Formats: sequence, C-alpha cells, structure tokens
Amino acid sequence: MSSTQPLPHGLKSDQLFVNLGPQHPSTHGVLRVGLTIEGEIVVKAVPDVGYLHRGTEKLAELRGYPQCVVISDRWDYLSAMNNNLMFCLAAEKLLKVEVPERAQHLRVVMCELNRIASHLLFFGTYGIDLGAFTAFLHAFREREMVLDLFEMSCGARLTYNYIRLGGVMKDVDAAWLAKCREFIEFFKPRLKEYDDLLSFNPIFLDRTKGVGRISAKQAVAWALSGPNLRGSGVSYDARKFEPYCGYEKYDFEVPVGKDGDCWDRYYCRVLEMHQSVRIIEAALGMMAEGPVMGKGVAKVPKPPPGEAYAHVEGARGDLGCHLVADGNASPYRMHIRAPSFINLAILQEMLVGERMSDVIAILGSIDIVLGEVDR
Repeated sequence: MSSTQPLPHGLKSDQLFVNLGPQHPSTHGVLRVGLTIEGEIVVKAVPDVGYLHRGTEKLAELRGYPQCVVISDRWDYLSAMNNNLMFCLAAEKLLKVEVPERAQHLRVVMCELNRIASHLLFFGTYGIDLGAFTAFLHAFREREMVLDLFEMSCGARLTYNYIRLGGVMKDVDAAWLAKCREFIEFFKPRLKEYDDLLSFNPIFLDRTKGVGRISAKQAVAWALSGPNLRGSGVSYDARKFEPYCGYEKYDFEVPVGKDGDCWDRYYCRVLEMHQSVRIIEAALGMMAEGPVMGKGVAKVPKPPPGEAYAHVEGARGDLGCHLVADGNASPYRMHIRAPSFINLAILQEMLVGERMSDVIAILGSIDIVLGEVDR
C-alpha cells in the first residue's frame, strides 16, 4: 500500500483493527465488536449488533395480546418467565384485570427459579470464558433441575408461555411443590460449593479483580441496570423500589458491589441466587389455595384505547414494556426496554485502555443475550 493512501478504518501505522465475532463463541451470540489495538491495549471499541434481528416489536402489531406472550419468550430466552410477566403486567394495566393471589405467588416462584437458572448459565459459561470448565458442569447439573420443574409445570424447558394474561397457564400440584422444595434444599449447599470452586479461586480473582471497572457515576450515566448497575454500588432493584406481584411482602436483600469490576458484577449474580432462594421459600410458605386465573379476560381481548408501561427486575436488569392500544385485538405499538441492549453500549467506553486479553472477561461480565439485544 502506498504511503500516501489512508489506512483502512482510519488506523495509524502502529495500530491494528481486529474483529471480535460475530462467530466467536465467547461473544455469547452473534455480536461483533470492532477493536482497534495498539500492541495489547484497546484504543477503540465499536459494538456492532443486528445480526440476529427478529422484528418482534413489529410482529406484535399483527398478533393478538395472548399471541404476544408467546413472542415475549424469544427475547431473553434464558429468562423467559420474566419476559412473559413483563408483557402481561403491561397488558393487564390496559385490560384492568385483577390477578388472583395464588397466581401472584406462582409468578414470583417461577420468575425467581428462572433467575436462578439464568445466573447458573452465566456462572458456568463465564468460567469457560476464563478457562475454568468444571464450574460449567456443576452449574448445568442444578440448572437441569430447574428446567425439570418448568417442564412439569408447563411442558417446556426454554420458552414457557406459562404466565398468561390474568394469571398463569395452570396450577401446580403437590408433587411439583414437593419437588421444588427438594431442589431448594439441594441447591443451598451448592452455593457454598460454587464459592470454593470459582468465586475465590486465585486464578479467577486475578482475571476479574480490578478489571473492567465501571464507576457508579458511569453506570448511572449509561443507564445500566441489574447486576451491572448494582456491581458498581448502586442499590437499585425494581422489586424493592417499584414492587410488583407482591414483592413488597418478601424479606430479601439487594446485593451490591463496591469496585464495579468484573468480579463484583459476577459475585452480585451469585449472591442474587441466595436471595432468590429466600424469596421462593417465602412464596411457597405463603401460597394459599385459590384460583390461578383472574376473571374478565376475554378469549380475544380488546383493551380500550390507551397506553401502559410495566417493568420487572429481569435477570439482566430493568426489563420494560410500553404498550399502546387502539381498541383492536392487537397492540397498536409495542416497545421493549431491553437491558442487554442498553448494558452493551458501555463497552465502547469501558474497553478502551484495557488489555486485549481482558476483553472476553469484560464482555462476559456484562452477561448479554442477543435475542434481547436484536429483538
């Protein structure tokens, strides 16, 4: 190349442009990050999304409200129960439907079980990202037990369509409740095992402590949520500050970090599994007999014209749904506040100045799901 010709991507002569993804297994889906590096140091990072675009917000305009619940499963497919709940809460505001108490408890139990399943997958795959394979086997052993509970309740292991407008698909029986309690008792000592195996492993600590720091000010400025926000010391959790489904009745804590590094974000998720266990135990103890579906939900619901917004504390952060109704059987407009999409944006700032060898550790600590990013 002639010295008078500009280098591609606006590079200087001592810089190199590297494509991370979209085929890289540790990008956790079809994400591409364009990295400009000088030696081992990242000087520019550009996250490139859209390889998995599904257009589900537009699809909702052609489908009835019950059919939109099915669409919601496909966004964050690792935490689909929370997707179902978030859409149903927004639609129920439009329909002015009262959800029975037993259904509320079941919704909480299912969402917390799904939070555990999602964090377990993060725990296992984050270990693999950094070279620790054994943690993956342990995590998936417990995750399969949660998926067994979901299969018993609704017949599915990934996309559930269990939480419905006005309640839930169906009640659970005594055998399910017994199996759920059995899982909780099995799972509690495993959490200590995870700390011994990975959390306080010296090599893991070296790879995550002090790496990829996000200050509380940065986290708020970039509108982060979930463990990515709380890992920086900001104690915001929608279940506490704007409770839904009776979360105000449950006694649980909101784990926060102090340094905002990869380890803090990781360990916030581990501690959240402890708190999910507390919530599930409390919900099972408070669950009284009663209906699981509210009255007044038509087979083809047509809410009156209006707007509604509802949000939940999903596994990856503040997950919201804005619905606009025009009196017809389909939403006039639907927009999803996807936490993975918003959390991903800060990579362009936080990767700059980091070493190339730490990029995967930082990306993995954000815990994205591309189905939600490219919804």
